[in-house]
Amino acid sequence: MKIKHYLLSTALCISAAAYSQDFIPAYDRFSGKETSYLTLEDGTKIEGTLEDLDRRKGLIEEVTIKDANGKKWKFTPDKIKSMYLMPSGFSKFSTNMDVGTKVKKWDATYIDSEIIKKGYAYFEKANVAVKKEPEMLLMQLLNPGFNSKIKVFHDPFAAETMRVGFGGMTMAGGDDKSYYVQIGDNVAKKLKKKDYDDEYKVLYSACPTLLKKVGEKVRWTEFSKNVYEYTFECQ
Repeated sequence: MKIKHYLLSTALCISAAAYSQDFIPAYDRFSGKETSYLTLEDGTKIEGTLEDLDRRKGLIEEVTIKDANGKKWKFTPDKIKSMYLMPSGFSKFSTNMDVGTKVKKWDATYIDSEIIKKGYAYFEKANVAVKKEPEMLLMQLLNPGFNSKIKVFHDPFAAETMRVGFGGMTMAGGDDKSYYVQIGDNVAKKLKKKDYDDEYKVLYSACPTLLKKVGEKVRWTEFSKNVYEYTFECQ
């Protein structure tokens, strides 16, 4: 019992440190027991349990859902408009602790805030410049509550400053060294940690007040805070 208590206490400390930002954590493992919610490109809504999530080099290639009647449905990303998946195991526990304190305001009318607050990860179709030509990919949105001006997607190829193993699972903790960022309806492009000092003036060019506030003290660890402020404090 002492060992379990120690592990839980350690995990709680790790959680507090790892999730200090306002972005929802990125996950790579999802529950096969909790309900998953998919909206297809034709508007059809599918609910069921996640049977399989096929990925290649971090990118989603196929999603298999089993509905209430036991029928399995397989969808490739081109058929899916958006989806909510529940992280598995300890990831779910950590998310439920954290999300409620992060989403103080909500400006995304098309995303269900109640589902997000339960701990779900949200994915949507995005035009992403992964290589030379943009591709339509299913990406996890990390700022579902404040994305009306800038959308920040998880970079499945990003190296992180810290990753933590717990109970045979890997939590996507720490600060990603890159994200895919979409301004308005433009193509989502990779933003790297090392480039933030130069790129922040472009990202927030429509808000001189924020640029003045940030000044020369540009910090990658405050990226989510900057996006949040840009969303709610800049007209």
